[in-house]
Parts: sequence; structure tokens; C-alpha cells
Amino acid sequence: MKRYSFKEILNCEMCKESTRDHKILGQRLNQSQGFNPKNKVGISVGVQQCTNCGLIYSNPQPIPFDLQDHYGTPPEQYWKAEYFVWHKEYFSTVIGIAKKLLDFKHGMKALDIGAGLGKAMLSMENEGFEASGFEPSVPFYERAISKMGIKSEQLKLGAIEDVEYPESAFDFITFGAVFEHVYEPALSLEKALNWLKPNGIIHIEVPSSRWLMPKFMNLYFKLRSTNYVTNLSPMHTPFHLHEFDLKSFQKLAAIQGFVVARYDYTVCSIYHVPSILHPILKAYMKATNTGMQLTVYLRKK
Repeated sequence: MKRYSFKEILNCEMCKESTRDHKILGQRLNQSQGFNPKNKVGISVGVQQCTNCGLIYSNPQPIPFDLQDHYGTPPEQYWKAEYFVWHKEYFSTVIGIAKKLLDFKHGMKALDIGAGLGKAMLSMENEGFEASGFEPSVPFYERAISKMGIKSEQLKLGAIEDVEYPESAFDFITFGAVFEHVYEPALSLEKALNWLKPNGIIHIEVPSSRWLMPKFMNLYFKLRSTNYVTNLSPMHTPFHLHEFDLKSFQKLAAIQGFVVARYDYTVCSIYHVPSILHPILKAYMKATNTGMQLTVYLRKK
């Protein structure tokens, strides 16, 4: 059984504004809610949205006694066998953008935060970077070395709160699909910026707090006379603790000394609506930047 402590959030993790007057969106269960969550038994936490920068977060924030309760699941339970095969095209779009932003030179140093199986590290090595990484999940760390051939000296076992690297050691740092899982994103980014060289680039992919589809589901819950929302999943897979707006990073940039060098919104998949509506919804989300994923490239001053 998973055990948690619960931390009250007093200030927005990104813009630092007091949470006292932040919008309360509803409650989120510690399991998949389905279409009728009020008939389910479980633990729920409040979900709020910052009125200053748009960040969506759980309050209180559930913190597991052991991180492996969340991320210690063997990767074979997540992925099929073909996922353990690396292809050189993997992560290529991000690498191409990073190279342009960096004015790339062969041998630049890269760090993968939350490296998983190490496939992005392999791609960065293939594109001329010297890649390092760290991974908090013991099974993923072990498979990266034993199945993917990552060298043990390239990959550390640990969470961002625990690992250390020299100051200004890297030209490029990627969080990939990691930033929404960290408990204190601003502090994590501050630590990563310390590891980054001046003019270096940090790449972050996160769920967008502007995503259109949860608004439909939340309206459905409201019409069913419940106060549940579909945002986040802090106590069950995939353990999302935050959803971010571009303003979240723009506000933090003024505090931490970086600039948003590039950003992109991606529509991604659509769920729970008839397929005949997908083309219309995708076109609308693309035109209004209300897709599922926000990607930012941050440049250290």
C-alpha cells in the first residue's frame, strides 16, 4: 500500500504568487475516475489554478514516502518489446531545434533529466553530443544499462533533488516528459540552470493547462452535480503533479534569469469524443494554442 505525506501549497511553484485566492477547479481521486467518480471510494486532493500564470496544481500535494512506489514499476509493464529498440530518428526533432538554438559544435555536452531507458541519450550521442543522464526509477536505470547499452559512468541513479553535477557543465539539458512529475518545478529548474553554461538551452515538454479537452470533461462532471475534475493524476499513473501555461515560464524567467527562446503547442491525441469531431477539434486547438502539450526551449542569460 502506498503511503503519503501531504504538503499544503502556499505559493505558486512557478510565479510565487500566494495561492490564497487561486481558483479552485475541483477534486482529483487517487485512481482512474471514469465517468462516475462520485460512486468510487478513495482519497482525493484539491486541484487549483494560479490566476497569475495559469499553473494547475494539486493542493495539498501528495508526496510518497518512497519514490519507487510511483516509479519503481518495471518498464516491461509500460511498453511492448519493440520499445526497447532504439532508432536514430528518436528525439531527432528536439535535437535539430536544439542544435540551431545552440549554434552547435561537435562534442557539446548534454544532460538528460529523467533518462528512462536512455534512448534520448543514444540519439544525442549519435548527433555529436557527449551525453550524460540520471534516472530515479531503479528498474528503468537497470534496463538502460543492461538492455540499451548505456555506460554506467554516463548514467546516475537518483532524483533531481539528490544528484549533483559541476556548475556550467552542460550546453544542453532536456527534461523531456519529466517536469510535470517533479514536486518543486521552479527549484528543479533553478538547479538545472546552475548546471547549464551561459547561453545554453534547456528543453522541457509538459501538459498544457490550456488544453481544451479537459474543459469538456470537467463540464460533464459539473452537469452530473459532482466537484471532480480530470486535470492531473498526482496519486496514480502517470503521476502528473502540474499542468503549465506559457505564462508560467515567462513569469519564472523574470525571477531566474533565462529567456523563452522558443515554444510550441502540440495538439496530440483526442479522447472521449466521436471521431467525426476530431478534425474540427484539432483544427481549433491548433489555431488557438489549446492542444495537449506545451514545449519550451529556455536560454540561460
